[in-house]
Amino acid sequence: MGYRGAIVDLDGTVYRGGTLVPGALDGVATLRDRGIDPLFVTNNPTRSPSAYADRLESLGLDADPDRILSAGSITATYLAEQYPERPTYVIGSPGLREMLDEAGVVRTDDPDAAEVLVTSHDHEFDYDDLTAGLWALEDATAFVGTDPDLTYPGGDGRDRPGSGAITGAVATVARREPDHVLGKPAPETLAVVRERLDCPLEECLIVGDRLDTDVALGERGGMTTVLVLSGTTTRADLGADVAPLPGSSADLEPDRVIDRFGAIGSVVDDHT
Repeated sequence: MGYRGAIVDLDGTVYRGGTLVPGALDGVATLRDRGIDPLFVTNNPTRSPSAYADRLESLGLDADPDRILSAGSITATYLAEQYPERPTYVIGSPGLREMLDEAGVVRTDDPDAAEVLVTSHDHEFDYDDLTAGLWALEDATAFVGTDPDLTYPGGDGRDRPGSGAITGAVATVARREPDHVLGKPAPETLAVVRERLDCPLEECLIVGDRLDTDVALGERGGMTTVLVLSGTTTRADLGADVAPLPGSSADLEPDRVIDRFGAIGSVVDDHT
């Protein structure tokens, strides 16, 4: 029996920066031709699903917002459900703030009034933000990171610092680890993925460029894991010691490795 579902990463898998990875459109078409409507799941927290749909459309890829999850949208829903009406201080992008507002999260600009601190990717992160995070955590009940990514692949082939770097900086100065780090491979994200798919996770594959997030999420959900070499992970990294994120196995080995997402047909056809 063939696969019935697929989770596909975006940064480093479908595109890098503002450019499609060669063959990415063919990869999506291959899945759809076989009756698999991919669910795109990204740890980039800076855009909403609708904004990602617009971005993909500008690159020539049609995707419904309902088939896109971002660490930002997952965080917004999580906070609205778990910490309703709790003043929340945010270190993050304007896009993340908009998602939190739309979800009904109560935000405060006063770190001393915060009961929840959220840390995330922000190009404008500076010393004042680090100070505000330190002060917020003096009394905040909850410390939440949108995602664990220390880096993300840039369009020029070089990595950039991600949300995990900012969360780590705040955690270090405050001497307090986050209570929750969402995004891949968090169990909260896996639960949302399970809700969006219309088939068991065991009948799905996950395609991404990171061992510690994409492969780890697939491992946690019992999915077939497919690593692409078009993003952060290189062939030299395979077999090297990769520090697992909390709750995932120390043995992070993908089931399949392909150069680019466009070659996904070889994986799908082998399973039919």
